Amino acid sequence: MRLFVFGGSSGTGARLVAQALDAGHRVTALARRPESVPRHARLTVVRGDVLQPGGWGHELAGHDAVLSCLGSADRRPTTIYSQGMTGIIAAMRECGVRRLACVTSASLGLSPDAPLGQRLLIGRVVRPLYRHMYADMAKMERIVAAAHDLEWTIVRPPRLTDGALTGEYVTAVDQHLPRTRSLSRSDLAHYLLNHLDDERSRQATIEISRR
Repeated sequence: MRLFVFGGSSGTGARLVAQALDAGHRVTALARRPESVPRHARLTVVRGDVLQPGGWGHELAGHDAVLSCLGSADRRPTTIYSQGMTGIIAAMRECGVRRLACVTSASLGLSPDAPLGQRLLIGRVVRPLYRHMYADMAKMERIVAAAHDLEWTIVRPPRLTDGALTGEYVTAVDQHLPRTRSLSRSDLAHYLLNHLDDERSRQATIEISRR
């Protein structure tokens, strides 16, 4: 496949790019600093900013899927998720690309069956502390869900770690997992890459957790 990855220079995105290349796919990655992305024969790095689609939008032509691992740890107001996704979807439509997978967070909608300590920590500490990030992330989810002409998947992981790839994870489609455990970025990347053809994930929100 030909894959276009946003947020591919670090974190989950970097692991996704590496796994896709190892699997034999051709990858294009958008980066503000292309020199930060390791070179590979099947990797094309496009210099650009996701918030300025006029500079890279045409590059999506000919790709089979778009994967967004956009992220921000900034506690200040942000539009990286919502504005970035608005530009991505517009470019996909213009270039005729329909498959989209993007990452948000399980903290956007905890199960009422989650342990009390986890619900208190996230509800009273994590979400208030990063309220701007979560608000923009939720806005991005609404933008994606409204794109009825696209084959989209929203993936909601729990707290992410730099642990190894295990392939040991569980998922729930359009419902909450009763309990979530921290997940490695490599396992999240593995799910994103290996479920692009999963019909159950089309126009669905997926919760994922370490098994």
